[in-house]
Amino acid sequence: MERHSEEQHKPVVLITGCSTGGIGHALARAFADNKCKVVATSRSLSSMAELEHDQRMFLQELDVQSDESVRRVVDAVIDKYGRIDVLVNNAGVLCVGPLAEVPLPAIQSTFDTNVFGSMRMVQAAVPHMGKRKQGTIVNIGSVAGLASVPWSGTYSASKAALHALTDTLRLELGHFGIDVVNVVPGAIKSNIGNSAMANYNLMPEWNLFKPFEAAIKERACLSQGSKSTPTDEFAKTTVSAILKKNPPAWFSYGHYSTFMAIMYHLPLFVRDFIFKKFMKC
Repeated sequence: MERHSEEQHKPVVLITGCSTGGIGHALARAFADNKCKVVATSRSLSSMAELEHDQRMFLQELDVQSDESVRRVVDAVIDKYGRIDVLVNNAGVLCVGPLAEVPLPAIQSTFDTNVFGSMRMVQAAVPHMGKRKQGTIVNIGSVAGLASVPWSGTYSASKAALHALTDTLRLELGHFGIDVVNVVPGAIKSNIGNSAMANYNLMPEWNLFKPFEAAIKERACLSQGSKSTPTDEFAKTTVSAILKKNPPAWFSYGHYSTFMAIMYHLPLFVRDFIFKKFMKC
């Protein structure tokens, strides 16, 4: 009986974007290590194969760009567990290229995952959390949303938009006992560099910006340098903050997080000078 009661009180955590090698994958394991029931999702089950035999996990295929897919997974979680205690909107893509030449469909797709994908999840989960007058929503932003740099304006804009939405959600949902946390990672070791290069290879040949091609490619892997924060370290620290009785409204951690916070507060002409030098623009 005591064992059953303990199981009932384990937080149910739904995480998007849990492919092997990414932040979501590490977060799933860290939440499970903290005695949570974890619903790990990604666009394909095969990308989460390492989690397949972990009894603490409930794996689901989820495309955050699809209304139907989001509804199906949220309904499945409610049917199985009766609730969602923590929603972690982690699914995201990096889009690299000069804004004047990046195809608009690539910009739209980035926003559909990073911004609208998160909002689809929020709108599907909030009715269930609101009825229970409790829950936590975690949006994974980025230090790139604090200060835009050359070559990744699409990604920076999508994360800045997510930060703004998160701030509003925190104010609106507090009335219903729902905590909202903006997690702002710095440079974290993950597979985002590989996926960024895969997306970059689908871009057209640059026209005006052909002379900057080497610098643009370099931006795709900028977060994956030798000093990048290990994924497991980031996940463990972040999960500890999220599971507090009163989680922080804003939590930033990882390489470059202090640097980018400083950039955010600098006068624009100073920031522009530094970024032009740093990003070879």
